[in-house]
Amino acid sequence: MQLYTYYRSTSSYRVRIALALKGLDYQAVPVNLLKGEQRAAQYLAVSPQGRVPALGTDSGQLLVQSPAILEYLEEVYPQPGLLPADSEARAKVRGVAALIGCDIHPLHNVSVLNQLRQAGFDEAQVNQWIGHWIGQGLAAVEQLIGEQGFCFADQPGLADVYLIPQLYAAERFNLDLSGYPRIQRVAALAAQHPAFAKAHPSCQPDTPAQ
Repeated sequence: MQLYTYYRSTSSYRVRIALALKGLDYQAVPVNLLKGEQRAAQYLAVSPQGRVPALGTDSGQLLVQSPAILEYLEEVYPQPGLLPADSEARAKVRGVAALIGCDIHPLHNVSVLNQLRQAGFDEAQVNQWIGHWIGQGLAAVEQLIGEQGFCFADQPGLADVYLIPQLYAAERFNLDLSGYPRIQRVAALAAQHPAFAKAHPSCQPDTPAQ
């Protein structure tokens, strides 16, 4: 498989975590968003929206959008599973994943922030926007996840795949996470897990040298 990725992209980070949790090998194909490589004709032929991630499967198909890619990986490579067996438990996990993927992440996507800047918002206002939406979303996540282990179980699952990259973004934007003890617990467990370490932005082939 080939994963079109950018080291700092939280949606790419999600897919990297899932691949690592499932022990799947892939070739990373970096797409530098700061240099505008996502708008090049060569990449638009892969992903017409010009966004990462995209996944080239072993059969030669190209898949876009991290939720769809994650569902594909779960269906084709079901072990270890990212979702519980019980239908209601699965819905709860998917609810947290959707809260992060649909309600938090899109509102601090670089394209949204650039639109705010072009509309005349200064950096203080942009940062206030970021803090408001991430903080509001994480406050809800804090109430929805369990009181021990990862988000919903002793082993990481789909909700953790979404949460950890979102926390990376929160830290990038200097948000205070001290008010979220359950989330902090999950973050501490993930920090000790080899799959999350392997997928971290600091360990990617396109991570800039310090």
